[in-house]
Amino acid sequence: MSKLLTIDRLGVRFGARDVLRGLSLEVSRGEIVALMGPSGVGKSTALRAVAALQPFDEGRIVIDGFALQSGAVPPESRLGPLRRRVGLVFQAHALFEHLSVRDNVTLALRHVLGRSGADADATAAQLLETLDVAPRADAWPRELSGGEAQRVAIARALALDPPLLLMDEPTAALDPARRAGLGATLHRLSEQGRGLLIATHDAEFARAHADRTLMLTG
Repeated sequence: MSKLLTIDRLGVRFGARDVLRGLSLEVSRGEIVALMGPSGVGKSTALRAVAALQPFDEGRIVIDGFALQSGAVPPESRLGPLRRRVGLVFQAHALFEHLSVRDNVTLALRHVLGRSGADADATAAQLLETLDVAPRADAWPRELSGGEAQRVAIARALALDPPLLLMDEPTAALDPARRAGLGATLHRLSEQGRGLLIATHDAEFARAHADRTLMLTG
């Protein structure tokens, strides 16, 4: 398996407090890695740093050849290559409430890749079909169940076909049946050659579905 993500001695401070100190990890293509630990130890912060949504103070991050250095987050005009390499599924899904399911998924296709409406709609339809939420394409986010919202969020994160998918506490609002369904979805994605980094405190889910587990202790 080829290396997809390298985090080397990542450090993040909020004021005088070290949120992360010396975090190092790797994720390869086709691998599911669980980043575990109790709330507040910096799991979500690490994901946000990889997605260039959070500045970091020490270390280096390399995603499929694209490097992020410590300091301020680069301007969005320089992050096009990163946006094609990394998809992030937020814990609360963060779907745009004023957009339909279809428009949530096509947003990056139209505005980042400049795809036509018909082309973007076709890609969105395929993703939604793959994730079993195609019948909800015209629904508003407020009309979705928790499991449906999560699958739409995954579709949106995969719209640009990134090799690396980040997920923040993906089982937090799921019942046992939906947790099993999510696990099957993650394995399908890894079998396609994607790397997945999942921040979670769900030890049972990590044991069942992750290839490796790393523990953050604060």
